Amino acid sequence: MNTHTESDTAICTIVAPSSRQALRLLREKLGPDAIVLSNKVIAEGVEIVATLDEAAADTWTAAIQSPVPTPLPVASEIVPSPPVLVQAVDEGDSVLREIHSMRGMIEEQLAGIRWNEAQRRDPLRGQLLRTLLGAGFSARLAKDLLTNLPTGQNYASGMSFLKAAMASQMPMLESEDVLMREGGVYALMGPTGVGKTTTTAKLAARCVMRFGPEKLALVTTDSYRIGAYEQLRIYGQILGVSVHAVKDAVDLELVLSDLKDKHMVLIDTVGMSQRDRAVSEQISMLCGSSRPVKRLLLLNAASHGDTLNEVVQAYRQGGAGAGTELSGCIFTKVDEATHPGALIDTVIRHQLPVHYISSGQKVPEHLMLGDRHALIDCVFQAKSQSALFVPGEADLSEGPATSAKEAKLAAAEAVSERLRSQCQQLIRTLAHNAQELTSNAVALATGQIGFDETRSLWRTLSDERAGREAIEHKLRPQASLDIQANCDNYILTTVGEIRSAPDARTSALVRVLLSDRSGLPFSAMPQPVAAGALMPGLPLPGWLHSQSADKPLVHLFAQVPASGVIRALHSDGVHWVACGTAALRVYDAGCDVSKPLARLMPSLSFGAPEPIFYRKAAALLSVAEAWVSLEADQTVAALPLRCVVKRIVDAGTGKLLVTGYVLASPDIKATALQIAQWPAWRTMAEAYFKLLTQSVLQFGEGSALGDVSMSKRLLIGGQASTTVFRLQHAKGAWAETARKVLAQLAGRSVRAGRAVPGPALFEGLGKLFVLLDALETDDAVTAQSDLAPAQS
Repeated sequence: MNTHTESDTAICTIVAPSSRQALRLLREKLGPDAIVLSNKVIAEGVEIVATLDEAAADTWTAAIQSPVPTPLPVASEIVPSPPVLVQAVDEGDSVLREIHSMRGMIEEQLAGIRWNEAQRRDPLRGQLLRTLLGAGFSARLAKDLLTNLPTGQNYASGMSFLKAAMASQMPMLESEDVLMREGGVYALMGPTGVGKTTTTAKLAARCVMRFGPEKLALVTTDSYRIGAYEQLRIYGQILGVSVHAVKDAVDLELVLSDLKDKHMVLIDTVGMSQRDRAVSEQISMLCGSSRPVKRLLLLNAASHGDTLNEVVQAYRQGGAGAGTELSGCIFTKVDEATHPGALIDTVIRHQLPVHYISSGQKVPEHLMLGDRHALIDCVFQAKSQSALFVPGEADLSEGPATSAKEAKLAAAEAVSERLRSQCQQLIRTLAHNAQELTSNAVALATGQIGFDETRSLWRTLSDERAGREAIEHKLRPQASLDIQANCDNYILTTVGEIRSAPDARTSALVRVLLSDRSGLPFSAMPQPVAAGALMPGLPLPGWLHSQSADKPLVHLFAQVPASGVIRALHSDGVHWVACGTAALRVYDAGCDVSKPLARLMPSLSFGAPEPIFYRKAAALLSVAEAWVSLEADQTVAALPLRCVVKRIVDAGTGKLLVTGYVLASPDIKATALQIAQWPAWRTMAEAYFKLLTQSVLQFGEGSALGDVSMSKRLLIGGQASTTVFRLQHAKGAWAETARKVLAQLAGRSVRAGRAVPGPALFEGLGKLFVLLDALETDDAVTAQSDLAPAQS
């Protein structure tokens, strides 16, 4: 803000951006008795000249009103301001400006009073208005939508009313079939960088899939951007579509005449700022063609609402005459938008039909038809990491900031509304096929992957009464049952570390139990620990000790422990298996000289090969066994260890593919072939720990792993991750169908021959639980409503 004062013994000059600020500065400088000599609008704002000396005021007034120069007082009486400040002004204009300024101040005060009164009488309307403004809607449309809001609403019903009102006013392309059947020439227009070329390629791919490449042609008018034609030409080669470049209206007329046999022609136009005068020339070139050209305007979802408004006005008003109206619009960069409400606002106010939605760079996957309900829902689900340019209640209020508890309640209400909206959208999508959804849930429940147990735990997420102890109490008996069902002779276990963030101060060590038949995890026991306090393993829970009395517990280590650790494990009766390297030096039985494990190969006798698949190719596995130690006999009594060497060769050529070395504690009674498999299962468990880490990121919402609520979520996430991981590796048609359904619920496309990512299955599983609960609630409500008339 530029403000300054120039003063002398009698006269003071104030310059400020507004009249209000100038008067405030004048009051601070001279007090309430100051006499204003003049005021005027200058380049820097408003200039006010004032004094406290009545004689100086009379002299100043006489100097201004006199038609001839009047002698100024002598220097002893008054020192005048610089001559540039003493100039005649239009008193009438000055008074009018001052009146307008005062009128603005009064209107602002009255508007504030009206707003506060409206807030007091109808706080819900104010809350909904703030929600709309925060989502990017203009004040004009927001107030229009709230005009017909019925009384007696709560926040949820009020939002439903607003969404329904928007949906009824929002124009959309109702049928892509009609557009494709009619064909014609379509020009994609918009400012620079809005994504016209990429969107042209996406739309071209949809056309090719509809009626083949021979009925489509691409045209570009972009001769300014380097590589513009080449980019479109490459897309054309991929799709098998011809691409043509034009420079002016004559070229366009000739090209369109040559392409008259094409069912559809897509024109990629040059990008221009909405303030560029050449916009109208470009529109005239397109609309001046003998073949009608339908214009589609591309709107950047990440743009400010005022920018979008300017773009629509420029590209709509640039065409004069009939047949120059915009045919519709395409939303681009929707995945980058933080306040997409401006898009909905713009198309509603300008009644511009939405044809397609573009939300990424992939061609053609990231172009889809618009769904008005889904679009409106996503406006209120968009979460910006920092809302610096959307003031909250605390930013606008002059009172104390909102308390942490109130802020937490508001955030919880927003999350609840978002989840409710997602649930309603999913139910609308799948309501016609609820029977199929239920049958998939039954298949998951009977697939022996812990589906019912995970769903039971999932329901406790929102139950504040169910803490970590209650979850553990629920998991223990289930883990005991799972051990009996999944383990034949041994309980395999390994430990991994997960963090909620790379720089998190706390992490969690997770002990996972693996089946000795398949190596798949079936139970997880996370335990938060302080960063830097990690240890080789976790203490065993007491209930697991009792289980290991029947079936020995075998720890799978990533590498061979040190000699001292091995002795400590042996004295505690701990069974372990670890993967060794070819360079690890060991002492062979009866030998005092150490040698690498690789040197054992010539003296070993391998058993009969077993057929396996190695990296999706047929191979043969054979194993051999020897006794070794890590210490020399003469130093201490050597502790013998089982050494299993596995060798994998190509089934067809016999070429050696891989050699592996496994060391195990001496008291493990498993066969050499079993022991040879276990390190590979420990490596497979790394994928489980990665999935669990990603589930923590979905659950955590910034919480530390040491938080009480986060510890509870970690336990539930561990169980859910085992269910998802087992589903990933399950065989059969039921598993394939279930993976496809969960991927669709998560909004992921399923490609033949490609595995569905674990995070997508995890997200889909959570949405499936919500849907099943909603369907069950709906069935219960329907049953009660049917029963009520019969009872009455």
